[in-house]
Amino acid sequence: MSKLDPLRQAVAVSPENVPLLLLLAQSCLDEWSIDEARALFERVQRLDPARPEAKVGVARVLHLTGKTSEAVVRIESLLADVPGFAPAHLLLARLHAGEGNRSAAQACYDQALALDPTLRDAGLEKELTGRGHAEPPRAEPEKVTVQGWTPESDKEEQPAVGPTDIERPTLNFADIGGMESVKEEIRMKIIHPLKNPALFKAYGKKIGGGVLLYGPPGCGKTLLSRATAGEIKANFLSIGIHQILDLYLGNSEKNLHALFELARTHAPAVLFFDEVDALAADRNDLKQSAGRTLINQFLAEMDGNVGDNDGLLILGATNAPWHLDPAFRRPGRFDRILFVPPPDEPARRSIIEVMAKNKPMHALDAAAVAKKTRDFSGADLKAVFDIAIERSLARAMNEGRVIPLGTDDLLKSAKDVKPSTKAWFESAKNYAIYSNQSGFYDDVLEFLGIRK
Repeated sequence: MSKLDPLRQAVAVSPENVPLLLLLAQSCLDEWSIDEARALFERVQRLDPARPEAKVGVARVLHLTGKTSEAVVRIESLLADVPGFAPAHLLLARLHAGEGNRSAAQACYDQALALDPTLRDAGLEKELTGRGHAEPPRAEPEKVTVQGWTPESDKEEQPAVGPTDIERPTLNFADIGGMESVKEEIRMKIIHPLKNPALFKAYGKKIGGGVLLYGPPGCGKTLLSRATAGEIKANFLSIGIHQILDLYLGNSEKNLHALFELARTHAPAVLFFDEVDALAADRNDLKQSAGRTLINQFLAEMDGNVGDNDGLLILGATNAPWHLDPAFRRPGRFDRILFVPPPDEPARRSIIEVMAKNKPMHALDAAAVAKKTRDFSGADLKAVFDIAIERSLARAMNEGRVIPLGTDDLLKSAKDVKPSTKAWFESAKNYAIYSNQSGFYDDVLEFLGIRK
């Protein structure tokens, strides 16, 4: 079996998981599956056009296939839009060095190191100066990292690491429109216990635990998680799949353990796993895959078998809860499960009002737009604004003046956007009706107005 097969299986489970797609694309480059790598990078660009990692990935593919000049043009264009993206400066340095332009290469390399000192490349330094630099001292364990792959990098026995920031979010529930019922559930199940630790300890109850947020994409699960940390004034660590998965056996488990240890040393903390189904997939689906050992490690970390989880809140978000291994829903793990539905009409109105801020608006009737956008997620509403803005910009450029957006512009754009939540509910409905012996999907049935 190819080393890429476990990653391909994970992508099949979560086909729109951008960090996972990037990891598979980079791994394809490692295995010299150039065409597949480019297709994956281009898929990421379609899903998330602003993602600079994908643009750098395409440039790497061009470089490896001998199209260096095109790669240089693409990287320079990227840096014009995102001048602070250090990996792009590093790749441009390599491209210039390959063309013999050492002075330009040195300037790009110096800029890359100024932005991110962890990108130091002894091989490139030797090519530029004829001498290498001493390896920099290891960083203190304040930040855990999973360094992105580059074709020229050497692999070590230990997992490569790059920085994972510990945040103190200022966002709280007051900054999120609507979803009052979900907020109240989070208050009762998470916030009140964490704000009254002495009372819970008096009953011998540990503070923390696991909470799973599930629902359609684009409905605010990540935003709610960050706001939860802000409400309890806890540290917040957002973990992406790319920070854990590694091609070499055992390294993924080490990365996961290091992230849990980092959170434990900064308790009280919220450890947030987005698209958690890609890490916690049903082991029956993985058969003999090496991913089974990572799932076992995840379960052991959640149980506190390898460290004290007191004061550690583990939040997982998923669009596909039916792919989650049932062991994660056992008491003591993700034992509190919250359904995050699409925003209702009052919530949509609040979202529209927030999105309208700092934009040239004229006579906005947010209630009218909210009424016409039933089943729209927050991401869908953003698409409505994006389309309306593009049309207004086209007119503004033709007429040479700013043309304000109005309610009619948004209503017209809304007709061109299909609610992305409907496809999710089509799948969820089948699981809720036919695979709901434990009552896991009762909230979905209630939202759909179905009584089994």
